[in-house]
Amino acid sequence: MNVLFVDLETAWRGGQNQALLTLKGLRHRGHVAELVASRGSALGHRAAPEGIPVHRVSRKLFRYAAVHKIRSLLKQGRFDVIHVNEAHALTAAWLARAHKFAPMIISRRVGFPLRQSKVGLARFRAASRIIAISDWVKDQAVASGAPRDKMAIVYEGEPVPDMFSAEAKRAARQRWRLPEDAHVLGCVAVLSEDKGHEYLIRALPKLRAEFPNVRLLLAGDGPLRSRLSALSRQLGVWDAVLFAGFVKDIASVYATLDVFLFPAQFEGLGTSLLAAMARGIPSAAFRCCAFPEIIDDGSSGFLMERNAAAIEEVTARLLRDPALAGQIGAAGRRTIEERFSADRMVEETLKVYADCLGEK
Repeated sequence: MNVLFVDLETAWRGGQNQALLTLKGLRHRGHVAELVASRGSALGHRAAPEGIPVHRVSRKLFRYAAVHKIRSLLKQGRFDVIHVNEAHALTAAWLARAHKFAPMIISRRVGFPLRQSKVGLARFRAASRIIAISDWVKDQAVASGAPRDKMAIVYEGEPVPDMFSAEAKRAARQRWRLPEDAHVLGCVAVLSEDKGHEYLIRALPKLRAEFPNVRLLLAGDGPLRSRLSALSRQLGVWDAVLFAGFVKDIASVYATLDVFLFPAQFEGLGTSLLAAMARGIPSAAFRCCAFPEIIDDGSSGFLMERNAAAIEEVTARLLRDPALAGQIGAAGRRTIEERFSADRMVEETLKVYADCLGEK
């Protein structure tokens, strides 16, 4: 099967990580997979060394450059399927009339309502399939006008790596200058309003009263960094919060953690949560969005109410009981192996392609 993937985002976020995993998985299975990306994009930069052909388009008026590139590639008749990974890619593919050349597959990763304009809705109606990354995302899309009969669910996936060795954990803590005996909590997410980092910082004062050596490692950057830093100083916990910024070697963050906390309030699925669970880190998230589709509360993780007190309670419970933390971490890892692995995601995506080609 020959697949043309389109992603015009320049930054590296969860959706781009999933695109790269899909591209690599397709090629590993013997399929042809090529990428249309903006010049200077993080995805294009990472895809090329993997042997994935990258067709780069200008970032200036990049939709129009992408429209021309997509149309010229599809006119060659080489591609069986075109898969668009985000909103800019969808607009460019629709303007290129990609759906007239091959089945067009859309990845829908967010829970925002579809844009209620003729053009906005027409883009989705032109698709052969709309792949929602969770039931929650599917429901949000259908409620705002996406055709239900074109919806498919393919959970995002995560590679299941070897567990961290004691030596790797020590090295990671040395990198981040964290004491070996510290209780390290962490979150990997853009520092934006909807990610809920404020709740984590507000939970620290009471946690420090019981666990004086607790630390909070926040990996990611964003518009709320200065406000969150000010809040940590206001609450007197500034010395317990480490703002790591954007971290390319993200494994060095996960290797330090005793507990992973993900207080996002509007998330399609949550790839950093999947990554933490895949590494056996006991994890907790708010009881909202798609998190109940991932976590079996009290078994493979914890679902919390949306407040700092709930974070304090769950975190303290895990830190007090290392045996419980180990059980939760092991069950979370099994969940990823069985339901949210990268291999499973690629196989389910291929099934969607095959269904569309069968209909054609």
